[in-house]
Formats: sequence, structure tokens, C-alpha cells
Amino acid sequence: MDESSVGTSEDLAQRGLRYTKEQFDAVLNQTEDYVREKPAQSLLYAFVAGFVLNRLPIGRVLSGVFRLFALALKPAILIYGATKLYQAAQEEE
Repeated sequence: MDESSVGTSEDLAQRGLRYTKEQFDAVLNQTEDYVREKPAQSLLYAFVAGFVLNRLPIGRVLSGVFRLFALALKPAILIYGATKLYQAAQEEE
């Protein structure tokens, strides 16, 4: 990879980061303005969002995902080990 493409990818990453920060700051400022204009309605929205998030089975979903990951990890490790053994056997020949 030559220097110009490395510089371009770094520049692209920096521009993406700067754009994301600017967008986040804009959304944050809009939210602050809205809360200052309508504090009671904002408080109601926050309460409803908290209530809904409290009722969602997020813990169960994450637990299920973790169990699925743990279940799939054992065969993946076995396949990885078998592949490495096969590669080592091929290199010896």
C-alpha cells in the first residue's frame, strides 16, 4: 500500500470522526433546547421511555445471546483446531 492511500484513509477516518462529532453536538444542542422549552413534556417522555425499557426483557435477550454464543464457541474452537492441525500436516509433507 503506498503512502497516498494510507494518508487518504487516515484523512477519511478523521473527517468521518469530525462529522460524527458535529452531528452528535447538533443533536445534543437540539435536545437541550427542546428540554428548556418544554420541561414537563420532556420529563414525561423520559418517564415513558424508562418505563418501556424497564419492561423489555433485555436481560433475557442478552442471556439468550450469550448462551447461543457459548454453545457455538465449542464447535468453532474444535473446527479451528482441526484446521490448524491440517495445515501443520500439509506443511510437513
